[in-house]
Amino acid sequence: MVARGEIARFWSLESLHMVSSDGGTESCTLVDDNGSEEDYTYEDICKANPRYLPPGGEQLAVNELISDGSAVWAEALWDHVTMDDQELGFKAGDVIQVLEASNKDWWWGRNEDKEAWFPASFVRLRVNQEEPSENCSSTQGEGQDDAGKTCHKHSESKHQMRTNVIQEIVNTERVYIKHLKDICEGYIRQCRKHTGMFTVAQLATIFGNIEDIYKFQRKFLKDLEKQYNKEEPHLSEIGSCFLQHQEGFAIYSEYCNNHPGACAELSNLMKQGRYRHFFEACRLLQQMIDIALDGFLLTPVQKICKYPLQLAELLKYTTQEHSDYNNIKAAYEAMKNVACLINERKRRLESIDKIARWQVSIVGWEGLDILERSSELIHSGELTQLSRHGRSQQRTFFLFDHQLVSCKKDLLRRDVLYYRGRTDMDDVQLVDLEDGRDRDWNVSVKNAFKLVSKSTDEAYLFCAKKQEDKARWLQACRDERRRVQEDREMGMEISENQKKLAMLNAQKAGHGKSKGYSACPVALPHQALHPLHQRHVTVPTSVPQQQVFALAEPKRKPSLFWHTFNKLTPFKK
Repeated sequence: MVARGEIARFWSLESLHMVSSDGGTESCTLVDDNGSEEDYTYEDICKANPRYLPPGGEQLAVNELISDGSAVWAEALWDHVTMDDQELGFKAGDVIQVLEASNKDWWWGRNEDKEAWFPASFVRLRVNQEEPSENCSSTQGEGQDDAGKTCHKHSESKHQMRTNVIQEIVNTERVYIKHLKDICEGYIRQCRKHTGMFTVAQLATIFGNIEDIYKFQRKFLKDLEKQYNKEEPHLSEIGSCFLQHQEGFAIYSEYCNNHPGACAELSNLMKQGRYRHFFEACRLLQQMIDIALDGFLLTPVQKICKYPLQLAELLKYTTQEHSDYNNIKAAYEAMKNVACLINERKRRLESIDKIARWQVSIVGWEGLDILERSSELIHSGELTQLSRHGRSQQRTFFLFDHQLVSCKKDLLRRDVLYYRGRTDMDDVQLVDLEDGRDRDWNVSVKNAFKLVSKSTDEAYLFCAKKQEDKARWLQACRDERRRVQEDREMGMEISENQKKLAMLNAQKAGHGKSKGYSACPVALPHQALHPLHQRHVTVPTSVPQQQVFALAEPKRKPSLFWHTFNKLTPFKK
């Protein structure tokens, strides 16, 4: 039986180690005092540390703690949005009490709303399961001596909890380096020897820039260990290390963007037996733990998501008087911004694929591709465009960053759109108009606004059907300017190769399909293109929302699995 408080409890592939109740760490030492790397196999780690958890060990330990009556708390890494009544929905950063962990993929837990199942890979078990008393002066019926003892005990507890978090950050970094090394030496090196099985392009797709990440993380760990105080870990000052390397963490953006393509490529190869056997032989030869390659390739994605959570917890147990407080606070904000930027780039890449398919569906497209200047649809809808002579035209408009595209619906096929022009949003100024007669154009307007050119004074006048429709367009135009400014400040750019690839894929997808009226595909992609405000987008203020990647979602089991849920834990309705 695992005693209460005996382990530092957290769920992640790269951190299968334990921390004893006295704060001492029993983990694999992959780096020596000078920061140089040591060669340790998984078996060596187990021999040196008999309490090192094998795969699945953390699940058994959690169940032991629950059986012992201990409360086990987990923190959400990503949003889990579900329409299933039997599943627990939550946002990134939410705290969940784990009540049952018999199944490795789905755990039973409770939040403020209800009890239900949730995916285990979406959470990280908190390092400090027991919270200290927040007010050490709240002793009742005791003397000054007892109050002083309580404050001293509280201070010691705070130090221990900060020690726990520091040790988690350092030790998980060591194990993470071990996994990266295994991927680079165990898989990539062997794959390059077998040129008949893998092309250079295939390896670039599957592994991305993980070798660059490995080099970066080794430097980061070396500097991290220099800041680690072995004698008194709670006095460690590691905030400056994160700040020093914050620009380097941007390297994860390329990897995370590439990850969905890596999953697809690997999945295709795994359909052939020789590739399955080859990758398994690589794993055994490198003496790696029993986890498939796709699981190892997910670890960098999980790692960059965990940094803000770890630093947020470290900040919680760092007093303002601590010499590292300001650096930890700045490091948390920096890593939160890194994670947000990576998440935003990932979302933009998914967005440009939809935008490319939308453009291919438009009949008679003229000029540059939409992706040459834009990467996000902000708003869309119908407006009436007026000319100075009072002529009106009903059009469907699509507002992207930097440009507004005008289309006309087919009279017979209302799902077919014809290209009619575009407006440069960088060159116009938004003007709200009151209902009544416009003085400049001498026409009566209602629910109207103008876009006036800054260079030529040319104006475009639009009327919405309802006042609320006009309000949405005005807000969308303001949002478009704000998004452009934010992209400029964050350095948000989509590479030319990614744009070209998106257009090429869209054209291939549309080529050869059965064609209907006006040679347009029967099923038009623009129907699946939803503006930003119409999508479910929630970004918590405390911890950035993280994009959920393909391998993070546990596979659904057959109905028999759901039928046997009641055997795993008491099911209460």
